[in-house]
Amino acid sequence: MSPHIPVLKDEVLEVFSSLTSGYLIDCTLGFGGHTQALLDAHPSLQIIGIDQDQEARAYCQAHLPKDRLKILEGNFSAKIAEALEYGPIVGILADIGVSSLQLDALERGFGFQSPNLDMRMDQSNPLTASYIINSYPKLELERVFRDYGEIREYKKMAQLILEERQKRSFESAVQLSGFLEKHFKKHRIHPATLAFQALRIEVNQELEVLKSLLDQLIQSHHKLKGTLLAIISFHSLEDRIIKTAFREWEKSCICPPEVMRCECGNHHAHGKILTKKPLVASENELSLNPRSRSAKLRVFEFGI
Repeated sequence: MSPHIPVLKDEVLEVFSSLTSGYLIDCTLGFGGHTQALLDAHPSLQIIGIDQDQEARAYCQAHLPKDRLKILEGNFSAKIAEALEYGPIVGILADIGVSSLQLDALERGFGFQSPNLDMRMDQSNPLTASYIINSYPKLELERVFRDYGEIREYKKMAQLILEERQKRSFESAVQLSGFLEKHFKKHRIHPATLAFQALRIEVNQELEVLKSLLDQLIQSHHKLKGTLLAIISFHSLEDRIIKTAFREWEKSCICPPEVMRCECGNHHAHGKILTKKPLVASENELSLNPRSRSAKLRVFEFGI
C-alpha cells in the first residue's frame, strides 16, 4: 500500500474507465497511489511515471510492477516531451500538489512544525524557502506573497520579515510560522498558511511548471487525438490556469472580439472540456482524508 493517500482516486478511475491498452503518462508519480490503482483496473495498460523526488521514485521502483511502469527522473515539464514519444498515449494525469509524505516529513520543511525551512520537492534544487525568507529583497518578497499567496497585507508581511531578519535569521518553519502567527490575526486558517503556500510555489516554480506542461501539450496536440487529460489542482491559482487553458483549447473560432464575422474558418478547437465544473472529493473521502477538501479535477479530451 502506498504511504501517500491519492486524492480523488475513484474520480480518476472513472475518468479513465474507458481505457483498455496503450500508454498513460502519470506526470506526478509520487508514491504511486494513482498509478497502482490504474494498473490494477487496466491489466493491459502501460504507465510512464515522472517524478523529481528521489525518495518517491525509489519507492515506486521497489513496489510497483517493473514490466508495466517506466519511470522518468525529473520535473514533468522537463520530461513530458520524452514521455510523449511513447505511444499511443491514451491518457495523461497530473496531480499538482505536495504528497502527504512530503508534508508530514518534518525534515522536508513544508509544515509549520518543521525544524527546517526547505520546501523543495526536488532535493537537488538550489533554491530553498530559507534562502527566500533570509535573502530576497523587499520587493521580491512582496511579489511572492502577493502573487503566489494572494495575501492582502503582503507589504506589511515583507516589511516585518525584513526587520526581523536584520536581528536574526529565520532558521526553521517553526520559527517563521510562530512569527507570522504573532503578527497576523487568525481567521479561518492559520496566519502562516498562505505565506507557506507562496514560498512553496516560488521554491518549486509550480505555476511556471504547470504553464509549461500545458504549452507543451497543446503544441503536441497532433499526437494526442482521443487522449484524455486529467489535472488535479489544490488552490485557485493553479485551477485558474487550467480552466483558462482548457477554455482556449475548446474554442473553434479564434478571431479577435472586434471582428463582426468569423474570418478564421471556425475549426480551431483542439478538443472538448469534459468537466464543466471540476470534480471534487466526496463526503466519504473528506472524512477519511481532510486534505482532499481543496482538490479539484478538470478533464479535457483532445480532438478525435
